[in-house]
Amino acid sequence: MNGVNVIRAAHLELRVTDLARSKAWYVDLLGLNVTAEEPGALYLRGIEERCHHSLVLRAAERASVSHISFRAAGVDDVERLARHCEAAGLKHRLVEPGEELGQGQALRMQDPLGMPVEFYAQMDWVPSLMQQFHLHRGPGLQRLDHLNCGLPDVQQGFDWYTQQFGFRCSEYTDSDEGADSKLWAAWLFRKPNVHDLALMNARGPRLHHFAYWVENALSLIRACDILASAGYGGSIERGPGRHGLSNAMFLYLRDPDGHRIELYTGDYLTADPDLPPIRWSVNDKRRQTFWGHAAPACWFEELSTFDDVVTGEPVAVSEPLLQQRPQTATY
Repeated sequence: MNGVNVIRAAHLELRVTDLARSKAWYVDLLGLNVTAEEPGALYLRGIEERCHHSLVLRAAERASVSHISFRAAGVDDVERLARHCEAAGLKHRLVEPGEELGQGQALRMQDPLGMPVEFYAQMDWVPSLMQQFHLHRGPGLQRLDHLNCGLPDVQQGFDWYTQQFGFRCSEYTDSDEGADSKLWAAWLFRKPNVHDLALMNARGPRLHHFAYWVENALSLIRACDILASAGYGGSIERGPGRHGLSNAMFLYLRDPDGHRIELYTGDYLTADPDLPPIRWSVNDKRRQTFWGHAAPACWFEELSTFDDVVTGEPVAVSEPLLQQRPQTATY
C-alpha cells in the first residue's frame, strides 16, 4: 500500500452506561461543548475546535471504546486504505455519511494489532468558540491532543504506523538491555508536537487514555478544584505533575465509567524533518514523572476495552511480550 497521508488524531467514541451522568461530567464539570445530540448519543468538542466533534459519547450496556479516529488528507487516502484492507483481508467496513453526525464517508478497520481505527477526510465545520469567553466553562479543554494505547507487541505497532501512515517518533523507551534491548513504548506524531498516538507495553489491545490540551498548568489545578468540590475527588487518579517524556504538565482523571482522560499542556515543537527521537530507559525514574513520583498500580492495569468494528463485541486481549515492569516505569 502506498502510504496514507494522516494529518492528526481526530476523535474517539466512548460507550458509556449512563449518558446523562457522562454529559454532566464532561460538559458541566470539564466544560466540553455540545455540538449535537441525537437519541443515545452526544457529540462534543473543545474550545478551539472548529470541526464538528472530537468526542462522541454513546449510550450502551457496557463501557468500552467503539473506535479511535485519525483525519486523512483526502478522500483518495481513505479509498486507497479500503482497497488495501480488502486485499490484505483486514476486517473493515465503510461508515456512510451521517452514520456519525457531521462526518463524511469513513473507513473503520481493525488494524493488525486489533485496534478499531477509523480514517476520514471530511467533517463539517462549526463556528469558533475560541473568543466566546462568556461560554467557556470548567478548566478550559482546548482540543484533542493524542491517544495512548496499550499493546502486547509495541514493535509491531510501531512498524505498522510508521511504515503505513508516515508517523514519526519523537521519544521512545527501551528495556535497557544493551544489544538485546526491546522497544517498550513509543510516542508517534503527525502534527508537529510530541504525539498523536502513543503505544505502550501492556495487556491489550486496549485504550489507555485520550488527552485534551489545556491552556496552562493552572488549568490542571482548576480541574482538581472543580471535581473535588462537586464530589468527584475520587476521579483524580494521578497528578498534577510533569512528565519526563514530552516535558508536558499532566493530570489523569477517570470518568464515571472508568475511561481515562488526560489534561495535558506544555510539550514542544517537532516540526524539523530530521529531528532525532529522545531515548529513555524503562528504569529511569524521571520518565514517568520528572519529579520522581511513581504512578499508582491502576494506571498500569486498568485500561478501556476496544470493540470489534463489525460485531461490536469486545476485542480479545493478550498478555504483553515484555514482562519486565519496574516500579519506576511508566508510559
